[in-house]
Amino acid sequence: MPPAVRFGVNYTPSEGWFHHWLDFDLDAVRADLDSIAALGLDHIRVFPIWPYFQPNRTLIRPRAVEQLVQLADAAAERGLDVNVDGLQGHLSSFDFLPAWTRTWHRRNLFTDADVVEGQAAYLRTLAAALADRPNFIGMTLGNEVAQFAAGPHPDPDRITAGQAGAWLERLLAACEEGAPGRPHLHAEYDAAWYQDDQPFTPAHSARLGAMTAVHSWVFNGTAQRHGRDGTATVRHAAYLVELSKAWAAEPHRPVWLQEVGAPAPLIPPEHAAEFTSATLAGALDCADLWGVTWWCSHDVSRSLADFPDLEYGLGLLTSDREVKPAGEAVARAAREWRAHPYTPAPRTTALIVDAGDDDTAPHRSVCAPGGAVFEAFARLCADGVRPTTVLASRADDRLHLAQRGITEVLAPDAVTG
Repeated sequence: MPPAVRFGVNYTPSEGWFHHWLDFDLDAVRADLDSIAALGLDHIRVFPIWPYFQPNRTLIRPRAVEQLVQLADAAAERGLDVNVDGLQGHLSSFDFLPAWTRTWHRRNLFTDADVVEGQAAYLRTLAAALADRPNFIGMTLGNEVAQFAAGPHPDPDRITAGQAGAWLERLLAACEEGAPGRPHLHAEYDAAWYQDDQPFTPAHSARLGAMTAVHSWVFNGTAQRHGRDGTATVRHAAYLVELSKAWAAEPHRPVWLQEVGAPAPLIPPEHAAEFTSATLAGALDCADLWGVTWWCSHDVSRSLADFPDLEYGLGLLTSDREVKPAGEAVARAAREWRAHPYTPAPRTTALIVDAGDDDTAPHRSVCAPGGAVFEAFARLCADGVRPTTVLASRADDRLHLAQRGITEVLAPDAVTG
């Protein structure tokens, strides 16, 4: 029997967005979860807002933690497992950082000893509160926290790759202390794979934590270059899954497609379902896929101001909990996979990734849209090839290639359009 692939959604409350924590309404949450469960999904990713939960470095609000547990229990009643992102951090263009880290109390989020210990206490507390819940998957450290460490953030907390790795290891350990044995992980946006000066590196993503998380957004230049239905666009999620395997120390490390969505206007609403189905088909053709968690559950209400326009319509359901065509596409994919589960065949052709030093990847922009690796991968897919990737340092490692089922290794410049 093939390993089960998980199908879930990032939970965006239909009433009040993530500000619902300020006026927590368990009945509204239950109604949202009913609409998610009706799609046939099996898990949600949940986002406490860090300054709402830990407004002072030594105050983690017991009532907020209790409400998080109530949400998890409500999910369990509906057959939904729960992953919890701790440090929010950053969501949908807004930063949420506690006052004890900013302005007059400005301290580096990643290197200040007191801040890191406060973060560890917070993550440990959330993990411990859920440790005895059977439907608790584990903790994700935070949502795309890497964006605070480099540009294009307007006010980054600069660190080195070594400091980023130390921070990740410390906070993953805190999660383990709170909930031993759960699959705890971290999740960065695609700058970790594409941006040369991003201190959170591909090696961090592919080697630290219980599994690798990738976040696939085609507004990063992919859809602009290749169009809404271009091969590179509909295979972007699969590309990130396969790109992550180049850096993984374990040949079959699980990969979680933890965020993927259909952003308008690059993906027009009338084509969102088509894009969703094609993206899911590509991802499900990747071996070692732990699961897919779509962004997001419910649309953001137009009554809320100042979001980028694309953020309002990303839901699988409307803010009135009505199923949209993309929601039907995700539900259908989950239903069809469960009816006919399969293990993807090995990807026998691998593109060589030479991003410089394996640990710091100073030239990883070769993997970004427009880069040699990215464009060669797209061309191969368009020609019907099912490529993967391998680091240049391993391109002649027969054991590594054999463990992954790779029989052919190609340099990107050998792939012609």
